[in-house]
Amino acid sequence: MSTETPSAAALDAVAAFNPDDLHQLAELGTVVAAARDALSDDIIARAAGAFSEGITLLDRLTRNEGLVHLLQEMDREENQQFLISMSNAFTAASRDLATAPPASGGIGGLLRLLSDPGTQEGLRLMALIGARLSDSMRDIHRRGG
Repeated sequence: MSTETPSAAALDAVAAFNPDDLHQLAELGTVVAAARDALSDDIIARAAGAFSEGITLLDRLTRNEGLVHLLQEMDREENQQFLISMSNAFTAASRDLATAPPASGGIGGLLRLLSDPGTQEGLRLMALIGARLSDSMRDIHRRGG
């Protein structure tokens, strides 16, 4: 039998031992065992299927020139501000509609609505977007796209 004396490094390691370290190691072992038990064949098959479908979707999205162009345009500051304004408008309009009395209908109600400056600005915005979209579509078809 060997009666070697422990080295200074071994004594330092024993002195630095913290019981909390052992407790944390035991907890980690419990987590790993629970994860292993939870990974049934069905879960693994579903995860693999979801991953495969996700890769297929990503491939389709990156091959879509129109979507890639749209995403590049959305990176522009003015388009980001436009989207923020539009989302704020949706929220405000939803609240306004929920608290407003139902429209009375008829020609008089329509004329009152059309005389509202906000309605006129909204119609102008839609007309400008429609005109630009029409011009762009004509250009695409002229070029044979």
